[in-house]
Amino acid sequence: MEPAEQPCGRILLVDDESAILRTFRYCLEDENYQVSTANSASKAEALLQQHVFDLCFLDLRLGEDSGLDVLAQMRVLAPWMAVVIVTAHSAVDTAVDAIQAGASDYLVKPCSPEQLRMSAAKQLKARQLVARIEQLEGQVGKPQEGLDSRSPAMMAILDTARQVASTDANILILGESGTGKGELAKAMHKWSQRGKKSFVTINCPSLSSELMESELFGHTKGAFTGASENTLGRVSQADGGTLFLDEIGDFPLTLQPKLLRFIQDKEFERVGDPVTRQADVRILAATNRSLKDMVDDGRFREDLLYRLNVITLTLLPLRERVEDIAELAERFLLRFVKAYSTPARGFTEEAMTALLSYSWPGNIRELRNVIERASIICTDDQVQVSHLGFSGPALNSAPRVGDELSLDELERAHIAAVLANSETLDQAAKTLGIDASTLYRKRKQLAL
Repeated sequence: MEPAEQPCGRILLVDDESAILRTFRYCLEDENYQVSTANSASKAEALLQQHVFDLCFLDLRLGEDSGLDVLAQMRVLAPWMAVVIVTAHSAVDTAVDAIQAGASDYLVKPCSPEQLRMSAAKQLKARQLVARIEQLEGQVGKPQEGLDSRSPAMMAILDTARQVASTDANILILGESGTGKGELAKAMHKWSQRGKKSFVTINCPSLSSELMESELFGHTKGAFTGASENTLGRVSQADGGTLFLDEIGDFPLTLQPKLLRFIQDKEFERVGDPVTRQADVRILAATNRSLKDMVDDGRFREDLLYRLNVITLTLLPLRERVEDIAELAERFLLRFVKAYSTPARGFTEEAMTALLSYSWPGNIRELRNVIERASIICTDDQVQVSHLGFSGPALNSAPRVGDELSLDELERAHIAAVLANSETLDQAAKTLGIDASTLYRKRKQLAL
């Protein structure tokens, strides 16, 4: 027997007639929707405080309450939820007013089961399309890269990732910047039973503690300056799916207890709202830092680390999977020459030797950037060494402390590696412990 399909939408029915609630509920549950009912405005408000709904069918005449007033309250409590007004023939004009006030559509009583099902399917499909567009916009230019490999060690890591993807265990993905930690997290979500649900990412270094809490758990209108409406947090958006905490080593220490509580109990509160909510979310996290060292330094909670690294996957740097460099380079070149309509179709032998010999401190991200640059400036059908942006084959090993190097040479190598591993100049300056203007001057001074 095949397993039953998971509910494909959460629907709230609000009507003061119990017979209509019962009929509508049975009809929608037959379509495998998850349905809740309320026979008054106060009960509807209580349900909206406790749960996240995709769609509401709202009776325009709700006993002593006006459906338009309830609609206005719903736009505040759940601005993301589609609302379909259900009305009698005599109140169609008022239903049109409701559309202007923010309702998505209206149904006229008595409506057939087929009309109800079609309306639900239409609204939920529209909401899922909007969510899908937002997800794709966040992935533009970021296709999964480096997740196939000729390296036996890397193949073993990917095999393990596929094996554990089907579980709900929390996964910690380690590796240098640019090794593809985010791409692996997306792939594991797709490989899992949650693959049809949302994959939601939080970039931990980008937000302060206050903004991080709001971004993670959501907030209510008026919770702080600028909070003009109730907002779903990333946790609620990921309900049923996967939440990816990128660069978890930068997660604010003051907020770590709340994250730990959510991971343990699946419970949280929105900023400015005492109501405790729940969300079924699988946690994936990634970092290029040593969390154990951060625990020793008091910058990361030990109990949170234990919760996050139920299973740890460590991605190899590109210099340790040389078998993959040529194929990745050729794949990137084909993509970029197609995008930019440029003539390059391959690499000279010298250029490929340079690619294979370079140490790639920025890993796959750096390789992609180098090939994109080469595809733009190359005017022939073969990419030359000069198009790659580094002079001649570099040794496949970075300078080390203790090598026969001057301080200037060591400084240049270190700054170059940090720049290659950083997405922005500010991030590189933070890693180096200097301000951005100083780093800018050093780049010019060292000809980087």
